[in-house]
Amino acid sequence: MAMRFLPVGPRALLVELDDLEAALALFDALQASPVPGVAEIVPAARTLMLRTEAGIAADAALAAEVMARAPAPGTKPAARSTETVELPALYDGEDLADVARHMGLSVAEVIAAHQATTWQVAFCGFAPGFAYMTCDDARFDLPRRQMPRTRLPAGSIALAGRFCGIYPKDSPGGWQLIGRTEVPMWDLSRDPAAILRPGVRCRFVARTAEVHPSAAIPAPVTAPLTEGGLSVLAAPFPMLFQDEGRKGHTGQGVSGSGALDLEALHRANRAVGNRPGEAALEITLGPVRLRAGEAMVLALTGAGRITLDGRTLAEGTPFALDPGDEIGIAPPEAGMRSYLALRGGYAVAPVLGSASTDTLAGVGPAAVTAGARLALAHRPASAVSEPEPGPALPGAGAVVALPVTLGPRADWFTEAEIAHFLAQDWLVTPASSRVGIRLEGEALTRPDARELPSEGTETGAIQIPHAGQPVLFLADHPLTGGYPVIATLRPEALGLAGQIPPGARIRFVAGEAFTPILPEARK
Repeated sequence: MAMRFLPVGPRALLVELDDLEAALALFDALQASPVPGVAEIVPAARTLMLRTEAGIAADAALAAEVMARAPAPGTKPAARSTETVELPALYDGEDLADVARHMGLSVAEVIAAHQATTWQVAFCGFAPGFAYMTCDDARFDLPRRQMPRTRLPAGSIALAGRFCGIYPKDSPGGWQLIGRTEVPMWDLSRDPAAILRPGVRCRFVARTAEVHPSAAIPAPVTAPLTEGGLSVLAAPFPMLFQDEGRKGHTGQGVSGSGALDLEALHRANRAVGNRPGEAALEITLGPVRLRAGEAMVLALTGAGRITLDGRTLAEGTPFALDPGDEIGIAPPEAGMRSYLALRGGYAVAPVLGSASTDTLAGVGPAAVTAGARLALAHRPASAVSEPEPGPALPGAGAVVALPVTLGPRADWFTEAEIAHFLAQDWLVTPASSRVGIRLEGEALTRPDARELPSEGTETGAIQIPHAGQPVLFLADHPLTGGYPVIATLRPEALGLAGQIPPGARIRFVAGEAFTPILPEARK
């Protein structure tokens, strides 16, 4: 079994194989005989992305452990599920006639072939509930559209690269649209929430859907808070609950999310005596005004500063409020995001094991806006602590150097283009968000316009779309992507990246040239 090991970062690498079958066969082998220290595996069209536990390097020794578990060439993936889902489809997609021309069939023959095929979920990604379904019919090996659409409605059925997918929510997309279904792909009232998961088989029919089996769970009900708590008087931008993120749900296409500046989150929680990963409010810019409805202790870290009784508190200073007390958080002079921790925690229900709000996936607690009143959880806490000074944060106009690991797809670019990528200062545009920082500069080019089969993407991945303007993925990025990643931000720089405001510039710094990882000889 041929495989290449490509660097992603100090705790992640990409294993490239010949095709989907080889990738899934290796995935099976790693599930049957886990490599010590591997925390998560993200399968994709012809790759596996491995993430390691803290303190475990994604290096030549890890590659050797993976190589040692490789199945014999030609090994078929194991049967993954006996569950079959039948989905009703209305074939009225805008690209149906183009698909028929690509396949050399009539529209009626395309529909008949699509319904006669048993599709099987190989892996999930892009968005929660988005399943990459494959089949044995080579005629469905179709290119993506030359120009992606900015919006495909939820339920859209689309084809690309011998995959069929159903968009679980309104999304941009570049696949060939052939129809739609009204069955929701992602529903948190179901257990599991994703109707299509790795191994599940799917057939498209012209009647009511049948799902085998399905277990419903009640949606959480939270009574409105009528007194006490913390009231939001003003907040021009939605505030979000964020913790350390959700892990272990890649099988449903769910990425980690979590606080963009984890160190600031940890400092805020330590200040009020919480465990470091307790959920806090992530506040973007400002100004924000809040009023206490009961006695409480808070601390703010990151970009903002608290104004209380006419005085400004130093970052991370724990302070007590009595009922009726008000605080203000002015727009920061530098940086982007602040973290407001509450001693004993906020009473917020976790979703899939985390209280983080994923803005791309729509998973997690609702955004907090003016008029909201937040309840206190009163969980046990230890003593408050002295303020911990945070790092200096960049303002608009600053040039910020960020360290990167070149790869995993740096070899899709010439040495001259890599030098061009590293030599210039990239402007942070206002179109940036928690999903990613959109950059602007002298565009990068590639020797050819070939398409990259979808593969796992790490937080900090710097993706280069066709237009040549980089996108630096942040915590709410999609689990998989289809554009080459020229470099990946080193983990220690992620917090700083989450604080860079529009108008600042980024210069990427690579410690060494791109080279694939060569498995070390085993003793």
